[in-house]
Amino acid sequence: MAMIVYMIIIGAAAGYLATRIMDVHTDMITTVSIGILGAIIGGLVLRFLLAVMGALSGFVGAILGALFLIWVWQTYLRR
Repeated sequence: MAMIVYMIIIGAAAGYLATRIMDVHTDMITTVSIGILGAIIGGLVLRFLLAVMGALSGFVGAILGALFLIWVWQTYLRR
């Protein structure tokens, strides 16, 4: 129940700001609906981007780790 109230409050604020930024004049129900749906869509997009960037950052970290090991091997271990 608290989550629903939270989404309505956040949705109302987000919808209000979005409709003012885009200069759209709507009634309260439409403004809240725009905010709630925008929060759902934005949340899904953000989660997707974080998942992709998380996997990508792991790949970049693996490459940097491998480069570091090659540098250590060439500098100190190979004679």
